[in-house]
Amino acid sequence: MAKAKLTREQQTYVVQALACFDTPSVVVASVKKDFGVTLSPQLVETYDPTKKAGRNVAARWKALFEETRKTFLEDTASIGISHRAVRLRALQRMVDKAETQGNMVLASNLLKQAAEEVGGSYTNRRELTGKDGKDLPVPVSPVTIFQLPDNGRG
Repeated sequence: MAKAKLTREQQTYVVQALACFDTPSVVVASVKKDFGVTLSPQLVETYDPTKKAGRNVAARWKALFEETRKTFLEDTASIGISHRAVRLRALQRMVDKAETQGNMVLASNLLKQAAEEVGGSYTNRRELTGKDGKDLPVPVSPVTIFQLPDNGRG
């Protein structure tokens, strides 16, 4: 396949999508849908500086890729599913649909998932406290001194 001549806007789109961890095949489909341009996954990979095919990508695209990836990794707030309320609303819609369709097993599983979500099962934060929320006692273990046998070495 001959290398398609992409506009700067299309190239920017491809680089930013790759930087946000979209696969080449996903990028191909997006470019086809949004711009009406057919690309091969191999061509798309030439814009990814983390891949062998993209090792010689222009400095402009490499810099855009790195900046986009950095921003993407630091800014989860703009991703809806990263918020508990968004996840719970989606689960609510799924439970409603499962119940309407009479799929009680799925509804039950979704309700369990929602309960775990509310209970904080999907967070990295864990708080351990003692009685009445006080600090946990730190156990002090006695130090045992062992007498080593004298093997005549002093």
